Amino acid sequence: MDRRTLILGAGGAVALVAVGGIWRVTRMPQTAMSPWDLPPPPPADVRLDALRHAILAPNPHNRQPWLLRLDGNDGVMVTCDLDKRLPMTDPYDRQITVGFGTFIELAQIAASARGYRIEVTPFPAGAPEMPARLDARPVAYLRFIADPSVTRDPLLGAIQTRRTTREIFDAAPTAAQVAALSEPLPGVLRSATADPAKLAAIRGVTVAATMVENTTQRTWMESVDLMRIGAAEIDAQPDGLFLAGPMAEAGSAVGVLTRSALADQNSSIYKTGLDQQRALSESLPGAVWIITPANTRADHLRAGSAYMRTTLAAQALGLKMHPQSQALQEYPEMAEHYSAIQALLGAGGAARVQMLARLGTGPVVGPAPRWPLAKHLLNA
Repeated sequence: MDRRTLILGAGGAVALVAVGGIWRVTRMPQTAMSPWDLPPPPPADVRLDALRHAILAPNPHNRQPWLLRLDGNDGVMVTCDLDKRLPMTDPYDRQITVGFGTFIELAQIAASARGYRIEVTPFPAGAPEMPARLDARPVAYLRFIADPSVTRDPLLGAIQTRRTTREIFDAAPTAAQVAALSEPLPGVLRSATADPAKLAAIRGVTVAATMVENTTQRTWMESVDLMRIGAAEIDAQPDGLFLAGPMAEAGSAVGVLTRSALADQNSSIYKTGLDQQRALSESLPGAVWIITPANTRADHLRAGSAYMRTTLAAQALGLKMHPQSQALQEYPEMAEHYSAIQALLGAGGAARVQMLARLGTGPVVGPAPRWPLAKHLLNA
């Protein structure tokens, strides 16, 4: 939920290649975006319909770690692809678990359109509580139950248009919008603000935390290793972080935009990206955050559910969101900012801030790449 796209432009711009390369320069990913289409008719199996929506959920580094096994006629076992974890920036798999919460919530919202509720059993074989990492045990078991009392979730219509907006925001949310995004949700405390003094304090921490993640070599390399540069790479490997568009295609074509250049903290490409990341963090006309009473795996799943509903609600309200979770990461170099943001946002005792996002109005952006549902299914 917290990954950035490096945007090339201004000082980082590269020359377009000559006529023979124009197709490469202008093309955009195609198959990587097709899971967002959700063409009719829906699958007869309500589970497959819900899951094709659920794979559109926001998740850390866009790793899409969901492994799914259909069980009988009404069940789905959900496990984590352990190769998709992020040991540098998410050493306890907290953020990955939050991502499973967003996935499960989207499945529930989609199932409501078919008159089904989902009975969720978190960690049915036991939870590896922090600081233990996730293991091969299932994250959740989902049982789909037809229920005539279930009504269509009003957030369903925002699923296909929801985006993570990694752009400079235009304006702050209104008082009414802040109030709507501060309404209670089960098991969490959700708060939003457009107060300039509060935002200035938050900005001081989040900008500093962004710089730590992007200048600490091992955490930065976790992002570099997951970069997909240009449409061909994105279509071939539609997960991780992505650099798309004419400038990315041109930079790749002439050998300026490469993973080795991004890894080199002395390169102009790296410095341009760092400046842009700082600018995004400074663009904070509003903020929204989610606090749980403790820091258990169940809390992480509840936080993911709350974040999913919050970002869909923001979309329905005409607002944009962009996670600023760097200060919430639990590796040693981030410890100072982690403590600061917890205190600033009011998480005392066992409580923890699980998600924090920029909030405001902003430009329309495209969706993030996705693997198709079949890639996640262990059986059919």
